[in-house]
Amino acid sequence: MSHYLKMKMKKILIPTVFFTVCHLAYAQGESSAMRVMTLPTTAHNVALGGENITAMDNQPGVGLHNPALLAGTDTRCAALQFMTYADGGKWMGAEYAMAFGERHTGAAYLHFMGYGEMDETDASGNVIGTFAPKDAVMGVGYSYLLSDHWAGGANFKAAYSRIADFSSASLAVDLGLNYYDAEKALSVSMVMRNIGAQIKTYDGVVERVPYNLQLGLTKGLAHLPVEFHVTLTDLTRWKKSDFLTVPDTEKEKQNGDGTASLSTGRLMLNHLVFGIEVKPRENIWIAAGYNFRRGYELQAAGKGHLAGLSAGAGIRLQRFSIGLAWAKYHMAAQSLMGNFAVSF
Repeated sequence: MSHYLKMKMKKILIPTVFFTVCHLAYAQGESSAMRVMTLPTTAHNVALGGENITAMDNQPGVGLHNPALLAGTDTRCAALQFMTYADGGKWMGAEYAMAFGERHTGAAYLHFMGYGEMDETDASGNVIGTFAPKDAVMGVGYSYLLSDHWAGGANFKAAYSRIADFSSASLAVDLGLNYYDAEKALSVSMVMRNIGAQIKTYDGVVERVPYNLQLGLTKGLAHLPVEFHVTLTDLTRWKKSDFLTVPDTEKEKQNGDGTASLSTGRLMLNHLVFGIEVKPRENIWIAAGYNFRRGYELQAAGKGHLAGLSAGAGIRLQRFSIGLAWAKYHMAAQSLMGNFAVSF
């Protein structure tokens, strides 16, 4: 009886704490600080639009999007990723996850972002040297299997950024819940990513970390190897001023001061990421996604060719799996991510 009561208390207490923290974090707003914490961490996620929190996978990188998904990874697994970014930037990551006991899974993460070498200038624009901006994120994750279908999890992360002689540091946590029913091919999640604050600022300028409340759904078809993925993101931001706007007399309404205003429909779509995945065999996946906000903002910047789209594929061979995905995150360049995972 005592074991039964403990399980019931955990099922009640964890969701209660989750939604309480969700309410307290509501006031956190958009910020450019530590944006490296928003980048996707697996080729699978990149292919599905970059914001997926429900796709089940065997590699530990899924825990950076939803720590509850760590419960579905292999007993012991490690992964490496590498992604090209704009203007010579490079992102790389490494993760390791291990299950212990019947319901517990722990993980460790280390990610690094280098932006290439840049000219350092004085106030008059004269070049006085060069510098190489860089970001690093490290952390640990934990997932607990609440029942046969429910799992909860959390990440604790520390991020460091350096630009020339200036540096910044932040601490953040992620909280996630997932419901998964293999027989119905159904996965539903809720995640709060990057709840935290700066502990060291750039020259005294305080910025917020990029908090993001997300809801997600993955549903497979009964008689076809196809899954549909829908993610709702930035669910605490509903002011039009939170998003990029540009003058467009055909699609946007103009304010009295001549600046552009998002339509209500565009504001709604900016919260939506859609993906579709085909599995011709159990160990092969082919996926594509569309990120509506990214597509609109890149089009607004004059880089509409394939804006918002992403695609990728992967294969698993016994204990090894590889994946490759393409996406466009910046108007200056396209990005490729490759990842390699191994199960022990």
